[in-house]
Amino acid sequence: MKVLVIGANGQVGTHVIKSLAERGHDPVGMVRDTDQIKAIEDAGGKTVLGDLEKDFSHAMYGCEAVVFAAGSGPHTGADKTILIDQEGAIKSIDEAKRQGIKRFVLLSTVGADYPEKGPDNMKPYLYAKKRADEHLKSTNLTYTILRPGRLSDEAANGQIRAAETLEDKSGQIPREDVANVLAEIVENENTFNKTFEILNGEINISDALGQL
Repeated sequence: MKVLVIGANGQVGTHVIKSLAERGHDPVGMVRDTDQIKAIEDAGGKTVLGDLEKDFSHAMYGCEAVVFAAGSGPHTGADKTILIDQEGAIKSIDEAKRQGIKRFVLLSTVGADYPEKGPDNMKPYLYAKKRADEHLKSTNLTYTILRPGRLSDEAANGQIRAAETLEDKSGQIPREDVANVLAEIVENENTFNKTFEILNGEINISDALGQL
């Protein structure tokens, strides 16, 4: 399956490219700059130049699925968060719908369903994620919304907890494991039209997704 990864140059996105390629997919990473191409190709993907703040419709041509893993990052202001995490996601969802791409996987976050309860410095981010999530759910796309907890840079161990709402939200999860889940759910019908949270756990990814 040809899969466009938006945010491919991010800390999760490059792992998604690698994981998709290992699963036999044809991943295409959307990048803004030519100096980002090598990392994507080294991970096993192709690239297409595109910018969420401009017209990037060409990036989706011929794709069968989209994984949106873009984020403004922790060091930007609320305006950039809204522009990328909210409006960028909404534009991507609408463009996928316009082009007849049925499968859309959206990387969100734990806490997006109750942003008003988040710390003040996180509220713009949580509200942006919630609006993007709700927009996707309002479409006729076959969606999956993945909400990981606190991210770490540790190596993947392939063991997670997954539920619509995790009772215990403590702990963390390696970015590489998040990427592996994103790649796994592209074709996993048990995750279609579902929103769920993940953190480190004791169940391998495939089994955990099968229990949703």
